[in-house]
Amino acid sequence: MGAARAIATGVAAAAPLSFFERYLTAWVAICIVLGIALGQGLPGVFQAIGAMEIAKVNLPVGLLIWVMIIPMLLKIDFGALHQVKGHIRGIGVTLVINWLVKPFSMAFLAWFFIRGAFAPLLPAAQIDSYIAGLILLAAAPCTAMVFVWSRLTNGDPYFTLSQVALNDSIMIFAFAPIVGLLLGISSISVPWTTLFTSVVLYIVIPVFLAQMMRKQLLAHGQAAFDAAMAKIQPWSVAALLLTLVLLFAFQGDAILKQPLVIVLLAVPILIQVLFNSSLAYLLNRALGEKHNVACPSALIGASNFFELAVAAAISLFGFESGAALATVVGVLVEVPVMLLVVKMVNSSRAWYERGV
Repeated sequence: MGAARAIATGVAAAAPLSFFERYLTAWVAICIVLGIALGQGLPGVFQAIGAMEIAKVNLPVGLLIWVMIIPMLLKIDFGALHQVKGHIRGIGVTLVINWLVKPFSMAFLAWFFIRGAFAPLLPAAQIDSYIAGLILLAAAPCTAMVFVWSRLTNGDPYFTLSQVALNDSIMIFAFAPIVGLLLGISSISVPWTTLFTSVVLYIVIPVFLAQMMRKQLLAHGQAAFDAAMAKIQPWSVAALLLTLVLLFAFQGDAILKQPLVIVLLAVPILIQVLFNSSLAYLLNRALGEKHNVACPSALIGASNFFELAVAAAISLFGFESGAALATVVGVLVEVPVMLLVVKMVNSSRAWYERGV
């Protein structure tokens, strides 16, 4: 309980948004421009990088993903799982939204918009790939950024910690089956061995390594842990930006030919975020849950573990795929749309509490 309390206190006292997080959309936009320019100017270099694969795993990207994900997983305290019993209603809503509503609602929106309404405006050869990317994005619940969103709504830090730990535990076992099921329903063929390899490489192994590192760092005290996180975080940021530059270098031709594709892919993502966050918020209110629990419950249902989605999309479909591009659009819209959700739950607090 002491470690969980220390981390939860740290979450509650943390700065709302770092400089990088506040301007994430701007960094992604810069990566789009830089990546496209480099890809067009140095095509041979990026072709060589793309060819550095073993068993369909691109080695440079695999390394970047680990550097990106592990610092985020270090924040997760699986010892906080025992706190779940203190927030049964909020946890129940979180689980229903994240695993029974969110992936399926995104699949429906992807079918409706990408295979239906927007199909004439999109390259026919990439439509299935775009749908796959959106499904991958929705099947990966938020891990690190939810702490930031929770802080901005004065969310209960203990609940936030316990729901993230529970979601990450479930994700180890549920991510591949849900993705496989929805891709199958969507008539999109994906090798199960590649899907499970992605889960092992980008969930199981990083979680194991992060928890070992976390235990060793906390053995030296909370101050040592915080100092290590401050040193590690810039590496995670750099890895994310480099991954985006690489991806857009490969996506350059497609984007230059059809720049509207990014806007069209953002539509189902935005609707999905607003739908799931609103549903979770209203369900918590109907069940009589406190506002400081309903907020992080709604926010984790709206946000995505986009780093995992990007990694899985590249492994399954490649750098130049529509799936990879769709997951990156999720990164592009993450901060502005989540800040909108934060504003919505904060401004409606008085209304919410009249019904609790």
